[in-house]
Amino acid sequence: MLTIHAAPLVLPVGAAAVADGAVVVDGDRIAAIGPHEEAAAAYPAARVRRWPGLLTPGLRQDRARALLTRCYHPDPREADELGELPLWGEEFERIAATMDTARRAGSVRRGLQRMLRHGTTHVVGPFGAEEPALRTALARSGLTVVPAPGPSAPGGDLDPFAYGGDLAATAHGPLTVGGRADLAVFDVPDEGALRTGGAGRCVATVLAGRLVHRAR
Repeated sequence: MLTIHAAPLVLPVGAAAVADGAVVVDGDRIAAIGPHEEAAAAYPAARVRRWPGLLTPGLRQDRARALLTRCYHPDPREADELGELPLWGEEFERIAATMDTARRAGSVRRGLQRMLRHGTTHVVGPFGAEEPALRTALARSGLTVVPAPGPSAPGGDLDPFAYGGDLAATAHGPLTVGGRADLAVFDVPDEGALRTGGAGRCVATVLAGRLVHRAR
């Protein structure tokens, strides 16, 4: 199915920004990038999704392993006791000491879902064969596992911009015609506001053409 994802500003990375832009998605691939008016004229039968703010490539989470194996993502039913934020350090160790396989798998799934809510489409590995449950959850999520771009500091944050990079350094790569349709949309006016406000402003994440997160 053809879908036009339109936004007030499209930042493909590696190419000029497009005001009142659009990304046309055909299946799991990008069919076109350009002004929304031109996309609508070229693909009149396409479904149109109009988003606020800024449309970019999906983001890369460099600390995915730590976020999935060294912290605990509380179940919403545990919010009164544990809160809603990821738990690290001594709090994680206390929970991990009595955590069974099902509870660990639930934490991993919730961690992956929270990454998607931050515009993440790619996660840095590796994830070893000794972690079958983690590998299965990653495969089911649709997130792409990629090699590390360089050394990473310990710890982690669900917001990939928390590590200080700009969009070019934080995106999985540029949006290109023929490339896989991995997109993120943020309710901010420009890249500066995105870096300041962080990836928590994500309102939509698209993985291989599939809308996997929508905040509105």
